Amino acid sequence: MHQFYYAPRACSFAVHVVLEEIGAPYDARARSIRDGQTASADYLALNPKGRVPALGGVAGSAGGAAGLLTEVGAILVFLARSNPQVKLLPPDPAAEARCLEWLSWLSTDVHGIGFGQLWRPERFVADAALHQAVMAKGMENIRAAYDHIETILADGRAWAVPQQYTVVDPYLTVFWRWGERIGLDMAAGWPLLSRLAAKVLARPAAVRALAQEEGQ
Repeated sequence: MHQFYYAPRACSFAVHVVLEEIGAPYDARARSIRDGQTASADYLALNPKGRVPALGGVAGSAGGAAGLLTEVGAILVFLARSNPQVKLLPPDPAAEARCLEWLSWLSTDVHGIGFGQLWRPERFVADAALHQAVMAKGMENIRAAYDHIETILADGRAWAVPQQYTVVDPYLTVFWRWGERIGLDMAAGWPLLSRLAAKVLARPAAVRALAQEEGQ
């Protein structure tokens, strides 16, 4: 059984949805970012990055505890590949590569840069006097990313990768939720992304994951 470390409203929601899509038992272990639980000594001993998500029960190690896998994209691909019957990655190599393309861009540009600048300006510049400028640039980058997503979806595709629903779609939904969280009118500004997110959130797996996280 996998041990799943997550934080409510964090990017780990995408992994939570995929675990529910798979349907196999897992041990969910909430770690509040706001309460400092991801920076606690016991969690840092397990995962020195001090972030979520993390998934236990995966062979190997890359700096954390043995068997612990980190990074959203890596976890999503591992779960999809380990459970091919759920069909969360396309069988075609080119379509799978498009999934990886999405995951890489979302984790680096949208999350790491855009939302990183907005929510963690101190990671980019030490001078507190410059934080507002960094945050403003983060908001600009976030809006540009949403515009780019909208352009991609404008070709009529039903999901991020046209062939099927994949692990990319719940990850995109994380950023739609974050847009709502920072006060953007997502439905008015980015209707195609909003439509995709609504479809994801209506899936039974997402309903179950959301109910568990909201109960924290």
